[in-house]
Amino acid sequence: MTIDSTFHHGDPVTGAPIVEMKGIEKHFGNVIALAGVSFDIRPGECHCLLGDNGAGKSTFIKTMSGVHKPTKGEILFEGRPMSFSSPRDAMEAGIATVFQDLAMIPLMSVTRNFFMGREPKKGEGLFRRMDLGAANEICVEEMRKMGINLRGPDQAVGTLSGGERQTVAIARAVYFGAKVLILDEPTSALGVRQTSNVLATIDRVRKQGVGVVFISHNVRHALAVGDRFTVLNRGKTLGTATRGDITPEALQDLMAGGQEMAQLEGSLGGTI
Repeated sequence: MTIDSTFHHGDPVTGAPIVEMKGIEKHFGNVIALAGVSFDIRPGECHCLLGDNGAGKSTFIKTMSGVHKPTKGEILFEGRPMSFSSPRDAMEAGIATVFQDLAMIPLMSVTRNFFMGREPKKGEGLFRRMDLGAANEICVEEMRKMGINLRGPDQAVGTLSGGERQTVAIARAVYFGAKVLILDEPTSALGVRQTSNVLATIDRVRKQGVGVVFISHNVRHALAVGDRFTVLNRGKTLGTATRGDITPEALQDLMAGGQEMAQLEGSLGGTI
């Protein structure tokens, strides 16, 4: 399988958005990081947010996941105004973020990293302890659903490939009830084969009805799994396109500020 191969997409995703951001601005003193961003994500959809470095992607993630409160604009969660005071609130409501650094402990087992303090327990009172058998069983099964067969649940996370570690983080979020999964550049540090595996995982997650926000600066990776594409440039959204309505070239052009180049060429009489 190559990255250019396209996953099977069903009918366009309709239904009410889980999260809706309307005219979001975020100021840090005199710096305007987001200048009127509108974006929404629906169940079972992969909505790609594309933008180069400095476009405002990380501020966007932090605003959607409860780290930052917007300076202006409105965020709705399941149709109601969202007022998360921390990322924990957002996580409990079902907005999970998988960051590039993955927050994993390499020497600990896959099972320990999968549960991270939320292990199933057995016994009562003083005898209450982690049910390692149940935890191992759940971990192996959830990873198998995502297409990864572990050598064993006690395998150290550090022995997994980068793509497999991404999949552990994604499987963990879905198991603990994510309705929206925000993926921060999940393929940026991966080779072709690992990238293909992560894109296949994203496709599986969509089919379970989870809304996936796929943040990337790689148009080809986004086009492999995306249903809709929104381009962020200097803190503003340049519009949203649906799969099939925009060519890869047009999307790349939009992302690279192709419009600005065209305007510049026009003003300089085509001398560029």
